[in-house]
This record gives sequence, structure tokens and C-alpha cells, in this order.
Amino acid sequence: MALINLKTQDFQSLEAALVPAQASRVAALKVFASVFAHQAQNMADVRNAKQVPAGVRDWVQANAELPSLEIVERRKADDGFVKYLFSSPAGGRFEAVRIPIFEDKYIVCVSSQVGCALACDFCMTGKMGFKRNLEAWEIIDQVLQIRREADRPVRGIVFMGMGEPLLNFNESTKAARVMCHPAGLAISSKSITFSTAGWVPGIRRYIAEEVPYRLAFSITSAIAEKRVQVLPVEKTWPLATLVDEIRTYAITRRERAMLAYVMISGFNTGREDAEALAQTFAGIPVKIDLIDVTDPTGKYQPPGAEELAAFRDHLQVVKAPIARRYSGGKDIGAACGTLDASQRGGVLFGA
Repeated sequence: MALINLKTQDFQSLEAALVPAQASRVAALKVFASVFAHQAQNMADVRNAKQVPAGVRDWVQANAELPSLEIVERRKADDGFVKYLFSSPAGGRFEAVRIPIFEDKYIVCVSSQVGCALACDFCMTGKMGFKRNLEAWEIIDQVLQIRREADRPVRGIVFMGMGEPLLNFNESTKAARVMCHPAGLAISSKSITFSTAGWVPGIRRYIAEEVPYRLAFSITSAIAEKRVQVLPVEKTWPLATLVDEIRTYAITRRERAMLAYVMISGFNTGREDAEALAQTFAGIPVKIDLIDVTDPTGKYQPPGAEELAAFRDHLQVVKAPIARRYSGGKDIGAACGTLDASQRGGVLFGA
């Protein structure tokens, strides 16, 4: 019988896996908490879990395992962002970013895939191509290892690292269930955000299954002819179809849909771009996050101060909240769109 991977179980699946051990619900909860809340680093730590009957502990010791990712390196940027490069025993390298929020907490940006199949033209991960989906434990362990080293609590998770999380729906949402479980990582579901480049089948499933985490939609242009130049997913799932799903999401969730808008100088920051957003999302409650493009190849550049100010003025026609998201860690390849499992920039950062 294959060993049970304790890190890849949400509580429901762990409880089912422990049926042969005749574990009570309380015993299963204690085992679950030892792995996630108490951050067991090996099976001996799990064996020492309190209030677990000896027979259950013995069974778990003989039938379960607790794998770990390897931290290849950490790089720290001038602005405090730290990029972690991980290697998995299952193969492949991928990255996560520790993001400082004020002076009291961190958010962790996690990867859900090695590479990405959507090939957004301004995204370095997309240039890698798709390698494989990460398993739930590989997503969770990114947070566990970063949290173990952190000098302040991790209070939020964003699925905005390498990969399209809705193309790895089962494993990504399982990981999120562990993250928000009170005996898991105890992170509020309102503080977990998934991001999609517009994978409509995943959005439909997200809505149908009433997944409780926030969902951000990468738009980049409300002009289909422009959008397709940088987001090839537009060819498969056109903007008009995506907008219908965003409308459904906003209505069913009774909240403003978050539109992530990557700004590219001279491309999508004109008056016509703002007017297209207003027309396309008329009647849909939205909020817009403006993000500077970060392209190490130099093909795309973010708008300068004057161009940005003019675009923000144009955006008043949308009649929606507008925020500019800070894209940090640029000097270590940790900014939005730059994750590519590389080793460059910043300073090496010890544990």
C-alpha cells in the first residue's frame, strides 16, 4: 500500500484516510493540526502529537509520510520582497514570493504549476511553457516553509505565482481549503485570492461550486483585438464570453469583480482603452487594479508618470474604484509576470 502523504490531505480526506486506524474525529483533527498548525517537520513530530491514541499514532507512523520541498535559494529585494526558489522531489523548480504588508504581516504569492500553458506574451512563466501541475502539498509547503522562517505572521495568500490555478483546479482549491481551515493555516478565506487570465471553464466551475475565495480576472484590454495580442487565451475564450462570466460572478457573489489591468505604455493606456472598459463592463460592479507591466526582455514598458496620470483621468468614465497595485521585487525577478524559476538579482537571503 502506498504511503499516505499527510501534507496533501484536506481534513475531510485525512479523516477518511484514517478510518483503518479507527481514529476518532478528534484524533484525526489532532493529526491534521500537528502537520499544518504546528508545522511538523518529520514523522517524529507527528508521532508526538498530543491527545492522539497510541494505536492511531503507531498506524500513522507506519502508513504515512511527510515530504518536503527543497529551498534552493532565497533572494531579497531592496523593498523587502523575498523570492523563494523551490525544488520538488516530484520534479521541477518553481517560485513563491513573501510580500511585506505594512510592518505587521506578510502575504505569500504561491505557484500552482511548473510553467504555464496560457503563454501571455508579457509573462516570463508563459515563455517556459507548461511542465506539470503542482500537487496540493507542493502548494501548501511553499507557505509552510516561508511561514516557518518569517518574523511576522502570514495573513494572506494569492495564487498569482507561476501557472494558471484554474487549470489546476482540484489541487489548488484543496490547498486553499487547508490554508483556511482553523486547524490548518487558519488564514481567512477572504484573504485568499485566485487569479485567472480568463480560463472560462474554470471560472464557471468556480462559480458553480461556490468556491469561497476571491477571484481576480486579468483583463489587460477591453478591446478584443488588443487583448489577443498579449493574451492568447482570447482566441479560445473571447472577451465577450469572459465578460458574461464576470457578470455572473459579481451578481452571484454580490461583490465587485476585481479586474487586473496590466498597463503597457503606448498600448492600452489611452482614452479609447478607458472608454472600452466603461462600455464593456457597463452595469457590472467592478473594481480595477492597475499593474505596471514588468518585462525583463524589454519588449513591453510600463507607462511613465504623465501617461499614467492621463490614463487614470480617462478611467473616471468607468465609474468604478481604481487602485494601483504595487509590483515589488523587480530587482530579483519577483514582480508580476517575472517568475521563471531563475536565479538572478538582489542579495542571497539566509534563513
